[in-house]
Amino acid sequence: MSQFENTRIVLASRPEGRPTPQNFRLEQAAIPAISEGQVLLKILYLSLDPYMRGRMSAAKSYAAPTDIGQVMEGGTVAEVIESRDPAFKPGDIVLSYSGWQSHAAASGSQLRKLDPANAPVTTALGVLGMPGFTAYAGLLTIGQPKPGETVVVAAASGPVGSAVGQIARIKGARAVGIAGGPEKCAFVHETFGFDAVIDHRDPDMAGKLAAACPNGVDVYFENVGGHVWDAVFPLLNTFARIPVCGLVAQYNASGDFPGPDRLPTLMREVLSKSLTIRGFIQREFVAAQGPAFRNEMASWIADGSVKYKEDVVQGLENAPEALIGLLEGKNFGKLIVKL
Repeated sequence: MSQFENTRIVLASRPEGRPTPQNFRLEQAAIPAISEGQVLLKILYLSLDPYMRGRMSAAKSYAAPTDIGQVMEGGTVAEVIESRDPAFKPGDIVLSYSGWQSHAAASGSQLRKLDPANAPVTTALGVLGMPGFTAYAGLLTIGQPKPGETVVVAAASGPVGSAVGQIARIKGARAVGIAGGPEKCAFVHETFGFDAVIDHRDPDMAGKLAAACPNGVDVYFENVGGHVWDAVFPLLNTFARIPVCGLVAQYNASGDFPGPDRLPTLMREVLSKSLTIRGFIQREFVAAQGPAFRNEMASWIADGSVKYKEDVVQGLENAPEALIGLLEGKNFGKLIVKL
């Protein structure tokens, strides 16, 4: 099959600071032919995630950047429409990593079948997928919350932060979330069940966070950085654990950061309070913890211990603006594009 029917979005240029629509290009290409062991996929849903901003940059990182003219990367849920792998047949729904395009060829070994009867297939991109696993592995492996401790998480209305807080409560800890705006804060408290939620746009955010954490902070799950970190830092208890998952407040920054050098203060507190600050990429835990995560998270969703929210955008052509908005906190829940 080689008709020019594959709609895709490629990286047109590298952004300086905030991405713009001009950094992306919508184009048509041939639907790829498949070889033995491969399947042809029709993409149904595309996941949009903060890490994609890093892939647009040529700066050194934990993964190679997307090349100019290359399809933007991303997790996808897709339907098999042609197969040369006996393990898959047309009509199967799979989790793949096919990126921002309408069709893709993929090796069967790189796919995982999804059963729509078990859970909505979009959850494989969110609470039952990479974001949910990021929360699970980062919190339980690095954060190690104990009953009665206080866990604070930034970006608490998002797919990672919301799962962190709910897992913390399952483990017997207090969950304090930080989110943007009254609507998100109310949802985090009332639906996700956090013990307290602070609006990071509140002029007295630091004071209100301190009041919500009278016994200090034992675990801080870092998704944001910036002024949220500044508010949490003085509240960290001795032996506090800080899983560093993301720094979305810094992703659009360019050049040196303004202000004084605060590294000496940070290192003094790391020493005097015996802090553990550990950055991580979720893939390092997948082999050991992936199956346990899928089983536990599925049971927590089934019994109502964990709830989730999705923010669905219609149309691949709207993915660039949606990603730009994601980096500015405009989404509400796991951001997914429906093709």
